[in-house]
Amino acid sequence: QVQLVESGGGLVQAGDSLRLSCVFSGGSTFNPYGPYGMGWFRQPPGKEREFVAAIRWRIDMTYYADSVKGRFTISRDNAKNTVFLQMNRLKPDDTAVYFCALVRGYTDYGLRPERAYDYWGQGIQVTVSS
Repeated sequence: QVQLVESGGGLVQAGDSLRLSCVFSGGSTFNPYGPYGMGWFRQPPGKEREFVAAIRWRIDMTYYADSVKGRFTISRDNAKNTVFLQMNRLKPDDTAVYFCALVRGYTDYGLRPERAYDYWGQGIQVTVSS
């Protein structure tokens, strides 16, 4: 069973930085090159969950929501089965529960829609005060 565990959330002030990590385990079911991709989503208070960033695992191609482009960076450590989300210049609007998610194999959906993802972490709170 694949499990994803997020860490690194917390309470910060506007303008600060945070780095989220997500470690996946149970990946013996993947091909030797790892999952197809991983992504970060977030759910602000009272709103729907939304795409933040994603990475194609094997070719290191990245995708971002317009709202975070230039401030957030997604990266991965293949040896540690970990995906990171470096968040700089945080704003109060970035306050949300952040989820990491994983796509096992190729998908026609791309990496932006939720329906592309096979596994999800439980989420971690990020709060940015003004």
